[in-house]
Amino acid sequence: MSLQDFINDAISPWMNNEGNDSDIVLSTRIRLARNLEQVPFPTSQDQESQQKVLQHVEQEFNEQSYESFKQFQLVKIGELEPIEKRVLVEKHLISPNLAENTETGAVLISENEQASIMVNEEDHLRIQLYYPGFELSEALQQAQKLDDWFEERTRYAFDEHKGYLTSCPTNVGTGLRASIMMHLPALTITNQMNQIVPEINKLGLVVRGIYGEGSEALGQLYQISNQMTLGKSEEDIVEDLKSVVKQVIESERKAREWIMQQSGIQLEDRIFRSYGVLAHSRIIESKEAAKCLSDVRLGIDIGLIKNVSKNILNELMVLTQPGFLQHYAKKSLHPNERDWFRANLIRERLQLEQYKN
Repeated sequence: MSLQDFINDAISPWMNNEGNDSDIVLSTRIRLARNLEQVPFPTSQDQESQQKVLQHVEQEFNEQSYESFKQFQLVKIGELEPIEKRVLVEKHLISPNLAENTETGAVLISENEQASIMVNEEDHLRIQLYYPGFELSEALQQAQKLDDWFEERTRYAFDEHKGYLTSCPTNVGTGLRASIMMHLPALTITNQMNQIVPEINKLGLVVRGIYGEGSEALGQLYQISNQMTLGKSEEDIVEDLKSVVKQVIESERKAREWIMQQSGIQLEDRIFRSYGVLAHSRIIESKEAAKCLSDVRLGIDIGLIKNVSKNILNELMVLTQPGFLQHYAKKSLHPNERDWFRANLIRERLQLEQYKN
């Protein structure tokens, strides 16, 4: 696998599969924060130590294969063009924070893009594992196995009483951050998310936008994840999150039924207007595109739109982001140019979908 293989396709191979409750849950992510023993954490800004970590990862894991993830490829942030970095952020293979570390930052990406291990982000290693749909237990089991594979060749910073030691106190303990990406259009349209988010926060969980902390919920996409990792086992953290997500799924389904019963024709009008905007616009901004894509995905899920793939939201939400647009255009684009290119790309993608059906 090469860097271009990771960049060229908006949809990672694992995203083509369908998991549980995939009409509402787009993906499951398990992230494990780990640091090497007796090495200053990246937040100390010790470049020499970070370089040693990078060399260790490159020597031990670059081009090594592990089970179904196949071969891992090391990509160094400092060797990437700005657009390439932005594409990897848009695909959730790296974080915006790691994209800024051009000196010692890197990422190990598995051939199927289901696993990515960020090197010298906030911690020495951040092991990320993705699954389609609502698959928390399976994702945790596989992440633990992948973690064991790393630990065979790496000595972690670990305390018998505190657990895994991390740069941020909120990650000390298990170092686990479990996240669920959910499409919640009905709860958003009915303004119930304004009530649900504070209640979720009271339970020690956090709700963020599509690109994590500080990002907004474009296209009615929300991430729900645990906030604290100390004092609970990995299994307990996952079970707590699973319980809350099940309630949110049930609430979203009830909200969809209520809207169909109370405002069916208005909902149909909204969905098909959004489809019309996507199918015919010559200029479209990213926020409007995200809103329309969300409406169309809802239309697909409730059976109003039958000739468009369910993966259209996943694909076009990534494909129409600034990095991907400029990658496909093979040049930097001004905002107005991006709006034109985005509209053109969406029209062509929808036309291809109709041709396939």
